[in-house]
Amino acid sequence: LTEDPKLHGMQEEELFGMVSKFAQPSQEGQPLQPLPEASINYLTTHQLQEQVISETASKYLAPENCVSLNVPTINTHMGDISPGIKAQELKIQKILKLLTSGITAFARSADVADMMEEQQEVLALFCNVQYEINCFRKSSIRPTLNPKFAGLCKASATPSPNLLFGDNLPKQVKDLDDEAKAVGMIKPPS
Repeated sequence: LTEDPKLHGMQEEELFGMVSKFAQPSQEGQPLQPLPEASINYLTTHQLQEQVISETASKYLAPENCVSLNVPTINTHMGDISPGIKAQELKIQKILKLLTSGITAFARSADVADMMEEQQEVLALFCNVQYEINCFRKSSIRPTLNPKFAGLCKASATPSPNLLFGDNLPKQVKDLDDEAKAVGMIKPPS
């Protein structure tokens, strides 16, 4: 930029000060200390051995008083789901189990009486990841359902701790079926 003859005589600070006003804000935060930075960069780019994952995760099972950390399975009433969706579900459940172990480990390591705001935010973000993954699971299954039952996949439909579509799936299906029949009885305006 400074080699442009039209800009000759401008101080570099002036030029970059003016340009920086229009620059995209950085999506990066403050740097980490060297040890956590190196650990994170390594662990996010290298897969752990299955034995290490299993041994570590088994130390941090979902606490009995925190059932929302259980990984819900697909309700057996869902019927035939494509093999591709089933395979995806197994992979996602494996990821959720690791996330649950991480949330549990973090929660056990934090001193509740002295939990810093940053730790509270970490816990909130991790828990929201679990919520978002469960919403994604439902939205992945939605295209395989009869359209009148698409309401089962709403994000607001909170899963039970054990079943992705809740404990009362047959009742929900009946209610949606009754609703679809009632809507079908309404004569459209002419």
